[in-house]
Amino acid sequence: MSNSHFTNLLIKSVKLPPFRRTILKKMDRELHRSIVENDKTHLKAIQEKRYDFVDSMLHMAIGNLDKGWITSKEIEKLSGIFVENTMLSNIASKREIRDKFKAEHGFSAPNFITISPSQACNLHCYGCYACSEADSSPHLPFDVVDRIIGETRDKWGASFVVVSGGEPYMYRDGGKTLVDLFEKYPDMFFMTYTNGTLIDEKMAKRFAELGNVSPAISVEGFEKETDGRRGKGTYGKVLKAFDNLRKAGVPFGISVTATSRNCETLLKDDFYDFYFEQQGATYMWQFQFMPIGRGKGVFDLVVPPDKRVLLYRKWETQMHEKKHCIADFWNSGVLTHGCVAYGGNRGYIYIDWNGDIMPCVFVPYSADNILKLFEEGKTMTDALMNTFMRKGRIWQNEYSINDKMHPQNLLMPCSIRDHYINFSKNILTAQASGENNEADEIMSDGEYLQKMDEYDRKLSSLTQPIWEKDYLRR
Repeated sequence: MSNSHFTNLLIKSVKLPPFRRTILKKMDRELHRSIVENDKTHLKAIQEKRYDFVDSMLHMAIGNLDKGWITSKEIEKLSGIFVENTMLSNIASKREIRDKFKAEHGFSAPNFITISPSQACNLHCYGCYACSEADSSPHLPFDVVDRIIGETRDKWGASFVVVSGGEPYMYRDGGKTLVDLFEKYPDMFFMTYTNGTLIDEKMAKRFAELGNVSPAISVEGFEKETDGRRGKGTYGKVLKAFDNLRKAGVPFGISVTATSRNCETLLKDDFYDFYFEQQGATYMWQFQFMPIGRGKGVFDLVVPPDKRVLLYRKWETQMHEKKHCIADFWNSGVLTHGCVAYGGNRGYIYIDWNGDIMPCVFVPYSADNILKLFEEGKTMTDALMNTFMRKGRIWQNEYSINDKMHPQNLLMPCSIRDHYINFSKNILTAQASGENNEADEIMSDGEYLQKMDEYDRKLSSLTQPIWEKDYLRR
C-alpha cells in the first residue's frame, strides 16, 4: 500500500460515515500487508508490534471521531500534516532535503526535535527539575526557538516538533508564545508535554482552528497518585482540560511516568479503560522514572525490574487486544528499532531552556549549546557532529541498526538507562557537561554506578529470554 493510498483511505473514512467501518477493515488488512507481510528487512515479530501500534492509533482516532470527540476537520488536517509529512515522509520536497542530508553526512537526518523553551512551571511536582518562578526562570529567546523550528524543517526535512518544559504554555518572550509558533508553521505538527492546567476553552478552540497541535497531558494515575505528586486539585484541572479539548474536537494524549509508587495502578486495565474509553485520549506515552538529576537520591522510585517486565506485557495486550495506542519509551524499543537519541536512527536531539543540546531528554549531558553555535554562524547540524553524539550513533549502529535481522535485546534499548556502564565508559566524553550539578556529580559517583549496573544486570536476566523466544526464534 502506498503512503498516499493510506492517506486517501483515511480521508474517505472521515467523509463517508456509513462506510467508515468497512474502510477501516480494509485499512487494517492493507496496513498488515504493508508493514508485516511485505517487509523482509526486519524481524517479523518486530513488524507485528509496529503494525499493532499504527493500527491502534488509527482505531483510537476513528473511535473518537465516531464519539464526536475529534472533528473530521482535525482528522483531515492530521492526515495531511502528521501522517503524510511526519509518519510516512511522503512529501517530495521533504524527501529531497532528507536525501541530500544523508548523502552529505552519511546518516539520516533526525525525524524530529524536542525543545524545552522555558523551565518555568506553575506546579511543584516531587522529584521534578522545573522552576516555579516564571519571571526569573531561564528561557530561550523567541527568535532562537523560531530558528530551531525553521532549521528542523528546512535543513532536516522534518515536520514534527515536541515541546516540553517546564510547563510549555507558560513560555513568553517579547510578547510571543508557543501559539505564535504554531501559527507560523502550519506545515509542522507540534506535540506538547503539558500539565494541562492552563488549557481553558479559549486555548482548546484555538488549537482546533490551527489543527497542528496535540497536547500530551501528564497524569500519575488517578486522583490520589496525580494530586499526591502534582498538588491537590491538579487532577480536577486535568479532567477539565480533557473536557475542553473534547468539546473543541482536538485530539490529545496522556503522559505518565511509571514509578514504584504507581506501577500497580499502571498494571490494571481500568487505568487504560478510563483514559481511553471514558476520557477520550487518542494515545498514551509512558516513561520509566530516571534516577538522574534531582532523582539521584530517590532510587526507591525506580520501577523494579520484574515490574518493568510486567508493564511490558501490559503494553503488549493493551495495544494488541484493546487497540489502545500506547508507547513506553523503554519497553516499546521495538517500535523504533532501538534508541532514537543522538540524532541517529531517524531519531532526535533535545534542546533545553539554556540552549544546551543533549542527545535525549533522559541523557542530561551536553557538548554543545545552540546559542553559542548560532553566534558562531553554525547550525543545529553542527551539534550532531561532536564526538559525544558520534559515539552514541556508533553504539546504536552496533547494537541494533547494522543487522536488523539479528539486533541485540530491544527490550533494553536505552543507551543510558539500560546500559549505564557502557554509556559512562564508551559514550560519555570529557567534553560533555551535566545539565545540572546533580548530573555532574553522578559521573564520578561509584555508588550510583553500582546501583545502575545491578539494575541493568537484573533486567537483562529477565528480558533476554523473552527477547530470544518471542523475537529471535519466531
